[in-house]
Amino acid sequence: MGVVIQIPIFPLPDVVLFPHTLLPLHIFEPRYRRMVEDVLAGDRRLAMAILRSGWEGEYYGRPPVHPVAGVGEVIQHERLPDGRFNILLRGTMRIGIMEELSDNKPYRVVRARPLPDRYPAEGLEAFGGRLERLKVFYLRLLAEVQKGHEEIARIFSGVKDPGIIVDRIAAAAIADTDARRQALELLEVDARLQLVQDHLVGVQSYLSDRNAAADRAPEREH
Repeated sequence: MGVVIQIPIFPLPDVVLFPHTLLPLHIFEPRYRRMVEDVLAGDRRLAMAILRSGWEGEYYGRPPVHPVAGVGEVIQHERLPDGRFNILLRGTMRIGIMEELSDNKPYRVVRARPLPDRYPAEGLEAFGGRLERLKVFYLRLLAEVQKGHEEIARIFSGVKDPGIIVDRIAAAAIADTDARRQALELLEVDARLQLVQDHLVGVQSYLSDRNAAADRAPEREH
């Protein structure tokens, strides 16, 4: 059956936490203030779960969440005078939620199983030049939005593991929540790489067309 963990979840409709990335959060609801208090007193871990569509009417209850979530460790925290928190999570792994536990805590707790990356049988050799092509597409996208070396160093410096690189690019370059969730749920690194690359190509094409249209637009008369 493998390792099973018990962990609190912070369910939101539009926040996806990838492993090996950072996520700042502002905690203001009383139930999640209590959660952060308990997390800081324990192993400092919580999971960012993604609410399923239709959550609006049940937000203050226990609306359904997607089964794959990202676990983060609280590496920085600031306790504000009124009881709110600013925290910084460092993503550590994916988990598959098995069941939600019933207890007397105001926040939600689940039993879950860690979900490690899955690589092809050939190992890293199976990627060939695909990872380099993904980097090229990402660099082109950075050029379109006029970002440069600082962003490149943040993602690639000292990192050779394809799973880490793909997760960091997904976190930095994919804005659409559904696409981010799909990337989180893909345990097969080669399939995840393809999804992220396809998304980058689509975004770059859109930006290129938009910039070209702006260049063709006639100047306004003064």
